[in-house]
Amino acid sequence: MLQSMTGYGIAHRETDHYSATVEIKSLNSKTLDLSLRLPRFLQDRELEIRNLITKSLVRGKVNLSFDFVRPRNTARAGAAINQEVLLATYRELEKAADLVGAPKEQLFALALGLPGVVQSPAEMPTADVEEEVSWEELLPLLQEALERVNQFRQDEGQTLTTEILSYVNTIRTQLAETSRHDPARIEQVRQRLQQHLGELTTSEQFNPSRFEQELLYYIEKLDIAEEKVRLASHLNYFAETTQLPESAGKKLAFIAQEIGREINTIGSKANDSTIQHLVVGMKEELEKIKEQINNIL
Repeated sequence: MLQSMTGYGIAHRETDHYSATVEIKSLNSKTLDLSLRLPRFLQDRELEIRNLITKSLVRGKVNLSFDFVRPRNTARAGAAINQEVLLATYRELEKAADLVGAPKEQLFALALGLPGVVQSPAEMPTADVEEEVSWEELLPLLQEALERVNQFRQDEGQTLTTEILSYVNTIRTQLAETSRHDPARIEQVRQRLQQHLGELTTSEQFNPSRFEQELLYYIEKLDIAEEKVRLASHLNYFAETTQLPESAGKKLAFIAQEIGREINTIGSKANDSTIQHLVVGMKEELEKIKEQINNIL
């Protein structure tokens, strides 16, 4: 079954120590165009992450965002007193008061107001939560996001397969209509040939050998039987390829080129207005197919 290159997957984990989210978006691209946004402590894992994505997603314009933050409920809510700094500061103030004979009643309040004694949340020492989380713990989160992207791609691929095969069936219908009308076209050609034959055989410059050669060339030029057979074969091959388990986007593009070649040849050789109109319809459906193939993996 076909897979779309358009995909989206997200995986989230929240613990008492951290909140981590992996979000992956994928769009159309002829090759793998990968953009990563990683937290600082995962920068050394970039090559490994790229290899995992390449193996899993193969092609597409892929954006991966790996967010890692501490939840708000683990942040320090208010200021705190650094007891060691307070004690050292208070003792220094006591020494200074004894030295000059000053009263000591306000020393505590004075010590609290000095820099470094009362610390704001930003000034407090914190553990590096990022360094405490191992890559082995976060790797399943990336794998989960990749699985969801691929599931999204498969679901989109099923929709695309149904749509593309409807265009193929329309071309089949128009080809069948072409075959149904072809005997009438051949009869018209025969009548024109008989009329011209009557005029030529009465001419003094008539050359039977030259006439036979040109007649055979003319008949071969107008015959579209082989093109119809090849077009029907290409349409069947195209439909079979959409059911292959492996990626088939490029293969389908090549088959679509062959389908277009046969349609164009039928149009150029038919020399018939009705078939020309059917050819235009087939070309229109083929363009729809090509547009959708651009999104096939």
